[in-house]
Order: sequence, then C-alpha cells, then structure tokens
Amino acid sequence: MTLLEITEAIGAALPPDADPDQTITGAASLEDAQAGDIAFFEHPKYLRAVRVTRAGVVLVPTAFEEALTAITLRVASPTTAFSTILEMLAKPEVGPPPGIHPTAVVHPSATIDPAACIHPYAVIEPGVVIGADCSVGAHAFIGRDSQLGAGCVIHPHAVLYRRTILGARVTIHSGTIIGSDGFGYRLEAGRHEKVVHRGNVQIDDDVEVGAGTTIDRARFGRTWIQTGTKIDNLVQIAHNVVIGPHCLIIAQTGISGSARLGKYVVLAGQVGVVGHVEIGDQVVVAAKSGVSKDTAGGQTLMGMFGVPMKEARELVAHYHRLPKTVAKIKTLEQEVAELKRLVGELTGARATESSPA
Repeated sequence: MTLLEITEAIGAALPPDADPDQTITGAASLEDAQAGDIAFFEHPKYLRAVRVTRAGVVLVPTAFEEALTAITLRVASPTTAFSTILEMLAKPEVGPPPGIHPTAVVHPSATIDPAACIHPYAVIEPGVVIGADCSVGAHAFIGRDSQLGAGCVIHPHAVLYRRTILGARVTIHSGTIIGSDGFGYRLEAGRHEKVVHRGNVQIDDDVEVGAGTTIDRARFGRTWIQTGTKIDNLVQIAHNVVIGPHCLIIAQTGISGSARLGKYVVLAGQVGVVGHVEIGDQVVVAAKSGVSKDTAGGQTLMGMFGVPMKEARELVAHYHRLPKTVAKIKTLEQEVAELKRLVGELTGARATESSPA
C-alpha cells in the first residue's frame, strides 16, 4: 500500500514532508518492524520501543507529541487503525469451492445448501440442515437434527452433538465439543447414577467459540449462548447456562450449571462461577476470581469470592501488612503486660502505705 492509501483508509492526515507514493509492504510489532513495515504505539509500556523502532510508519495516538525517525500518523485508536491496515495488506484467504468432498459421509436426509463446503472426512448425520456459505472442516462431526445458519465455519475436528442449533456466522474452532452431556449424578444406594440430559445447545448469530472449549447440553430446555458473545479457548460451560449478548468469556473459565449472565459481561481468565447464580449486565470479573452469589450489574469483582474491587484491594493490602501488624500486636501485648505489672506494683505499694501500723 502507498502512504496515501493508508492515510485515506484510516482517516489520518498525511505529514507535509511525507511522500504519498511511499510504499509499505508489511505490518509488524515495534520491535520487529523494518523500514518497509507499519507498526503502532498505544500503551506507555512500549514508549522505549517506539523511540528506537526501525518501522517506516508508526501509528500513534492523537495526543502523542514526540518526534520519531519514522513517519508518524496520528489517529484516535492506533490498534484499530493497525487492524484495518493489516486486513488490507493481508492476502485474502481462498477456500475450496462449494460442494461436498467425496470422502465426506453425508446422510441422504441431510439438507446442505449448494453454496456450502463440506471438507474431507466430515460426518453429517440424518436431519442436519446446513445453510449457505457454511464451511464444515475435515473430520468435523455434525450430529443428528442439528441446524447451521448461513455463513457458519466449523473448523476441523469440531463436534456438534445432536440437535445443536447455530445461528448465522457462528465460528466453532478445532477440538471444541458442543452438546455433550451435562455433569449430573445422583447418589442412590451408594452409587452415582447418571442424570439424563435431553436438552440441547443453542448458539445465536455472530458467536465465536475457541479451540478446546466444551458447552454441555441442557438437562431439559437449552444451554443458550446469545448474539455476539465471544468465548476463548479451554472454557467449560455447563448444562442450562444462559450467556447474554456480547459477553467475553476468557480462557480456563468454568461456569456451573444453570448460571445466567446478562449482556456485556466479561469473565477474565480462570474465573469460576457457581451454579444457579445470576450475574447482571456489564459485570467484569477479574482473573482467578470466583462468583458465588447473585451479582448486580455494573460492578467489577475481584478475589476468591468475587467481592467489589475496592473492598478486595483493601483486603489484599491488609493481607500483605499482616506480618507487620502481628509484630505490632505482640509489641502492644508486651507493653500492656508491663503496664499491668507496674499498676499492680503501685496498687500494692499504696495498699501497704494506707494499712494501719
């Protein structure tokens, strides 16, 4: 891309001394960039890196005032602008043409749109409906009576159990399993007897589910992931969970059965949510925190039991001061003991002085 094309694409002003025909051939980090690359700077942590970068062009915030050796383009959001340029520089991925590969196993009762692509060794069971522009990767499995809306991408080795319902433009990454049985047992006569799960999983439009994630089918009804939610790799979502629209669920999070999340909820890495709780809209739960009770919307939770962040920080500060606090308490105890001894001596002396000769 030329410098002029870049500035037009991101709405930046072309520096007066810059050559509009200068070409950029790649995008890279500040550390790795070379003369023909574009990079971006946004976080103060990388101030030193931007000062010494070899990049030909650097995207910086509008308030950035330092002079750099690279051509500097000021934009409201460098990371967003960088993503725009990265997409334009990247060669478009060309997938295989629509159709069903000869090695795929497709039941005659399945309905597959002619614009869909079924890759080698995929398995499509009876009653499945696959919409236009879908891609079902190699060795993927689509269970009986499942439905895929238009534009879904099922990556290789993903598994959709029976009656899974996907909206439009849903992406399921490799190794993910949708619709396995929920973890439910009842103790009878000293044995764990399995609780039957007859529900299904419904995933609405524009949801992306990362690699190695598992979403269990409902005991009855549905486990439901609503529009626009993004789920990272290695997440466990249990039976009958409802996740509202546009949530972010980060890696190694576990959500127990029948929990309900509102809209725009963020669960950071390794968050645990107990069963049957409700988390309100726009709640953010910090990494390695636990949610054990219903939570009103608009809060940021932190800590093992998910208390409000301000309180959690105070508790952490107190925890780190415990050794000094204990030492102070011991000193105070010694001083109190000494005062008691002195008071006792004074009391005894006065008693002796006041007693009759």
